[in-house]
Amino acid sequence: MSHQIALNFEDGVTRFIAADVGETVADAAYRQGINIPLDCRDGACGTCKCFAEAGRYELGDEYIEDALSEEEAAQGYVLTCQMRAQSDCVVRVPVSSDVCRTQQTSYNAAISQIRQLSDSTLSLSIKGEALSKLAFLPGQYVNLQVPGSEQTRAYSFSSLQRDGEVSFLIRNVPGGLMSSFLTGLAKAGDSINLAGPLGSFYLREIRRPLLLLAGGTGLAPFTAMLERIAEQGSEHPLHLIYGVTNDHDLVEMERLQAFAASIPNFSFSACVANPDSGHPLKGYVTQHIEPQHLNAGDVDVYLCGPPAMVDGVSRYLAEQGIAPANFYYEKFAASAA
Repeated sequence: MSHQIALNFEDGVTRFIAADVGETVADAAYRQGINIPLDCRDGACGTCKCFAEAGRYELGDEYIEDALSEEEAAQGYVLTCQMRAQSDCVVRVPVSSDVCRTQQTSYNAAISQIRQLSDSTLSLSIKGEALSKLAFLPGQYVNLQVPGSEQTRAYSFSSLQRDGEVSFLIRNVPGGLMSSFLTGLAKAGDSINLAGPLGSFYLREIRRPLLLLAGGTGLAPFTAMLERIAEQGSEHPLHLIYGVTNDHDLVEMERLQAFAASIPNFSFSACVANPDSGHPLKGYVTQHIEPQHLNAGDVDVYLCGPPAMVDGVSRYLAEQGIAPANFYYEKFAASAA
């Protein structure tokens, strides 16, 4: 039996390793070719100090206070030379992947399906035997290489990996390199390369209510997160506010309704910024945040959208005098040719 450990490096690269029962995380990493900073191996120097963001583990009592204080251990800091996983874990490593002599993994797959969800949004699914080994944290992204070019575009997973298949929501940008390929040249079976996973925007262990804020195709990481929550369940309330510019930008509404039916504590609303919209809820996401969604600050806020939206939500929280327990966000902007 082994546990899966996600090692998140400060440059955004994530690598997954398997740690056997009783094996330290440092030993497991070295066994799989990842050189986590290490010196003494005895819990005396603190060189391998990292932060455990999720999972159960034991540290034992073989390290000294100078290497890891009682207060640090209580906060979630660990010495990987002493850490033994008791479940799957997520560990933040405070150095770049290059320092640890590892890098993002590359995969080859084939296009399995392209769907035009609206004039502004495409759904891309890719599949391949290599992807059956792809692991990522819900919310993360990969770099997809645009076929026929050397350029890549970053897209968040909109689904979990199932039977070697993953999906993405892609904004249909006029003149966009990937958009032009998908709408004009692409067909099922075409080869496509990807590298990752990447990013520090991902679902953490749910310890309090969540407020999820999505702008446009920033909905993608949340549908992957909701798939994971549907599998694992949650005792805390979860609310998603999904904002778009125009009516035709609203996509995946049936999927969100299915999540609301299958996840007991989940609810969502969608709003359209265009004042001429025929949608029942108009305006920006901040206009539809209710006091109960913020839970007097005892809430984790996740936000994925364009820079203006991220800045607007930050201002709104400050104006309300609310400091969330955690505020995780991902900014994105469309790329033209």
